[in-house]
Amino acid sequence: MVRNRSEAKVEPAWSGHEKGSPAYRRLLAALFFAGIATFAQLYSPQPALPEIADDFGIGAASAALVVSASTIGLAVGVIPWSVVADRIGRLRSMSVAVIAASVLGLLVPFAPTIEVLLAGRFLEGMMVGGVPSIAIAYLSEEVIAAHAARAAGTYVAGTTIGGLLGRLVAGPLAELAGWRTGVFTVAVLCSVSAVIFIRLAPTPLGFIPRALRAPGTDLPLARRLAVNLRSPRQLVLYAQAFLLMGAFVALYNYLGFRLVAAPFWLPPAVVSLVFIAYLAGTWSSSQAGVLASRVGRRPVLLVSIGVMVAGVALTLSPLLVPVLAGLVLATAGFFGAHSVASGWTAADATLGRAQASSLYNLFYYGGSSLFGWLGGLFFETSGWTATAIMIGALAVAAGCLAGAGLGGAEVRTTPGGDG
Repeated sequence: MVRNRSEAKVEPAWSGHEKGSPAYRRLLAALFFAGIATFAQLYSPQPALPEIADDFGIGAASAALVVSASTIGLAVGVIPWSVVADRIGRLRSMSVAVIAASVLGLLVPFAPTIEVLLAGRFLEGMMVGGVPSIAIAYLSEEVIAAHAARAAGTYVAGTTIGGLLGRLVAGPLAELAGWRTGVFTVAVLCSVSAVIFIRLAPTPLGFIPRALRAPGTDLPLARRLAVNLRSPRQLVLYAQAFLLMGAFVALYNYLGFRLVAAPFWLPPAVVSLVFIAYLAGTWSSSQAGVLASRVGRRPVLLVSIGVMVAGVALTLSPLLVPVLAGLVLATAGFFGAHSVASGWTAADATLGRAQASSLYNLFYYGGSSLFGWLGGLFFETSGWTATAIMIGALAVAAGCLAGAGLGGAEVRTTPGGDG
């Protein structure tokens, strides 16, 4: 059951929790476990895609739809969840979402057919969408503006642990006991993490739910969405999400298929260990937040994208060590860029902060769904080289847009806003 906490009213002097305070630490710890509860189950089938393909007698691109179905569901769910969060509060919405996602995660592995599995993953993704669509807005409203970029980096670092844990648990278990056992075990871990998140999260102080506001004081949803969609800077940030996440998911979806084939012939359990490269993203996302607060977001974003492109180029090598080194670099670059861009989206929004974050996630998982599948078509027709070229081209395009569209002074806003 979700704890029935009232959302506190905003005091005029409220500016956010100070870095290092007990509430600040509890907030980041809670969001860390929320990241595990959602991202572990979102990507747990990824290391088992070859086993899923064999089980249902389908190809690589079709098997990748198991991941894409959940990210499509997430993309569909983010805007509705932002509306729910504005009405009943950030924390309450995330709590409902993470519990519903955990319940579905426990049921989905028992799907008898690929069609039922895809439908279940879609619904699971819709529920998962209630966390990433709200978390950055919640965080930016509860932490003082000077530490928002650092806090966002710490949150993204936590999501990498969730993604890593899901893959590392599901991959080896998929080979030992079947992919269903691996995915179900991850769902159990996610359920425990969901409970810890709900117990740790401090009562929100930086936002008044619309249900508690005076009638006629809120902007319509269409206006809140339109304000962000008309902002050139926001559109460039959404493009970062669309292009970079699409490239990143394609990288992890299909590199495993390459490593189990010639010239590497690695066992599936060993291939699943490549997800340890996610630890590079854990480090880079937190460091990117620190550097962005010192030297600015734009240079950190551009350097991170450059690192990602260099890493993808290394994966073209016929030797295993350069391929793995490239994966580590690409992972570090992606999460550094994502940490900066996601935090920047909420900080730059002048109206509809929850909608700004939700739009970022809509593009983020839209790119994941599209290019996560499209990369498989390149792989099946022309091999890894074609997929890697697609991935590199997406990252280069993101870098060009960031360089051209994110110049000038960075907007710094105080927590709160109209949501």
